[in-house]
Amino acid sequence: MPLRASCPKSLESLLVSELASLGATSLRESVGTVYFHADLETAYRACLWSRLANRIFLTLGEFEIDSADALYSAVKSLPWEEHLLPTATLAIDFQGKVGWLKNSQFGVLRCKDAIVDYFRERCGERPSIDKERPDLRIHIRLRKGRAMVSLDLSGESLHRRGYRSRGGLAPLKENLASAILLRADWPGMAARGGALIDPMCGSGTLLIEAAWMAMDIAPGLLRRRWGFDQWQGHVPALWARLREEALERRRQGFDRQWPEIRGYDASGSAVATAQENIESAGLKGRVRVSRRELAEFAKPTHTDLPTGLVVCNPPYGERLGDEASLVHLYRYLGNALKDFIGWRAAVITGNPHLGKAMAWHSHQQYRMLNGSIESRLLLFDLQAENQIRHRESEQASGGSSLPLSEGARMFSNRLQKNRKRLEKWLKREQVSCYRLYDADMPEYAVAVDCYGDWLVVAEYAPPASISEEKAEARLREVMAGLPAATGIPPERIVLKQRRRQRGKAQYQREQRSNEMLTVHEGQAKLLVNLKDFLDTGLFLDHRRVRLEIAARANGRSFLNLFCYTGSASVHAALGGAKWTTSVDLSPRYLQWTRENLSLNGMSEARHHTIEADCVEWLKASDKTFDLILLDPPTFSNSKRTDTVLDVQRDQEMLVDEAMRLLNPGGLLIFSNNRRDFKLKDSLRERYRVEDKTEWSLDPDFSRPGKPIHHCFFIYK
Repeated sequence: MPLRASCPKSLESLLVSELASLGATSLRESVGTVYFHADLETAYRACLWSRLANRIFLTLGEFEIDSADALYSAVKSLPWEEHLLPTATLAIDFQGKVGWLKNSQFGVLRCKDAIVDYFRERCGERPSIDKERPDLRIHIRLRKGRAMVSLDLSGESLHRRGYRSRGGLAPLKENLASAILLRADWPGMAARGGALIDPMCGSGTLLIEAAWMAMDIAPGLLRRRWGFDQWQGHVPALWARLREEALERRRQGFDRQWPEIRGYDASGSAVATAQENIESAGLKGRVRVSRRELAEFAKPTHTDLPTGLVVCNPPYGERLGDEASLVHLYRYLGNALKDFIGWRAAVITGNPHLGKAMAWHSHQQYRMLNGSIESRLLLFDLQAENQIRHRESEQASGGSSLPLSEGARMFSNRLQKNRKRLEKWLKREQVSCYRLYDADMPEYAVAVDCYGDWLVVAEYAPPASISEEKAEARLREVMAGLPAATGIPPERIVLKQRRRQRGKAQYQREQRSNEMLTVHEGQAKLLVNLKDFLDTGLFLDHRRVRLEIAARANGRSFLNLFCYTGSASVHAALGGAKWTTSVDLSPRYLQWTRENLSLNGMSEARHHTIEADCVEWLKASDKTFDLILLDPPTFSNSKRTDTVLDVQRDQEMLVDEAMRLLNPGGLLIFSNNRRDFKLKDSLRERYRVEDKTEWSLDPDFSRPGKPIHHCFFIYK
């Protein structure tokens, strides 16, 4: 019999091999289609066993067509009594466009009329149309002046195996999942005792397809309805024998040693869905899934697993989330794969740029179509020599060869003195980002912050008594003295002019380098931008508070109001918070927050970001939290809201609303950077308040005079 199988584009060659193994002959590839010949038994086997095909069609006839009447005549000429009863129901699928055809629906009507007229003329009865559950589904394809009329033996797409109750956010079709596993040689790996792990398993499709493939389970066994059930050429006894044979092979598979197959996902709902699907697939207890952040992904240690496959379909920019934050997720995944030396990895992505972020050499790549998204399957042989190591050239330290002026020497000496004062603390606490100098000498009114092997110099506005020429001269002395004092070369020193400003001015973009640097603080990795804005994305003076949040977060829910770039949320997440919620009005800073979370292997499944006016959100929310950080700006008059916020004036409203959301036994950390801030006595009367300002300032910010910020612990 002449047949054809449809499949997603790029899977044709795999499908040819599969159909050949099932007994098909005369195989020929076309785009999204494989033509072949087979007897009825092989056609049944293709329906029952194909892991790659969408549908299996039996060709009833091919005709030269040049008009709607010719189409009608060709369809009517076929012996329809050999295929369906006159009282049966049918549906017609039509594909193709030509000039004489008004639209595809007109083609459906002409073909339906032909079949109905065929039966009416012969027996006085006619089949009826049922688009949802017909007894027979007819497919007509019009291409290059030829019409192919076929019977759909599948009934519905073969990728619908019958085990998936619901999918995740971006479900992977079952036949594409099988193609990924075949390209990665999972059957061979399973036969050699290899394991399989999916660190972002979603609804569990890759896990289930892998288990069925390894244990010789037919993908069509759960389906209860087929396109050939009411076909007059159907041989039920033959089908029953083939199905019983598949059941016996499944029984034998269940008696064999199963490979280790595990899946993880950060989303509790995704894990629940995967567990439902695994149970529906008959794999309960044999395929295991659990809720786990990518940050916790590691090679299992309960048994020796020298080889295996890490396979996943992570989100990518064109589909879910944002590419900028996902780059860090892919980097994290690539870094986690270092734990799996001797294994292989298979990652499908719609953006090859994201794949490059994994920093592994891919030994093979395949183009695939994931739905409508052009995707790339990347295969990795996880050997140490296949890692991509980025080597940065050594930078020469030191500054200008010219002798320093007296002022530059004085400034340099002060920095060296400060560094020596902080040295033991920096080493003990493993601090790499800190303030080295903050206008300690009034004539040199700058702040100098260290970010690893970079320096950021922020110039304060000079007093009116200092001329512009003198201020510029002193700034030149600062820039000259820095390399000598720190050993950091001039090309790694960033200068910013900081004027004390209100509102949004302090956040305006200075330049557009878009260069992000990863720095470390406690357990956290955080992204800073040293060049583009007056502020870098990390307020160093709040370091102690962030580390305290990490220490208190385990098992608690955390709310970060006016979250900025989310560094406190990252610390809470790494500290074991049940979930975190970060609220800010700025989409740019929320994006930065998501990038910081992603950099640390955290997903939005448990760590939510909300773009909203914090005051309005706070007043409207009824969700409660165990730990809250309230760190409002001193003054805010954003163009995106009518609200004008003044932290001194509005402190009672802010604290009261935050305390309304605080669970019994919880803690509100209230801080702000208004130097002359005074907490109102009425708040001390309503709540138990601890002034933690002095405690919250690490040695690099402990200086005489008004503190750089104020911090209070508030309890109900």
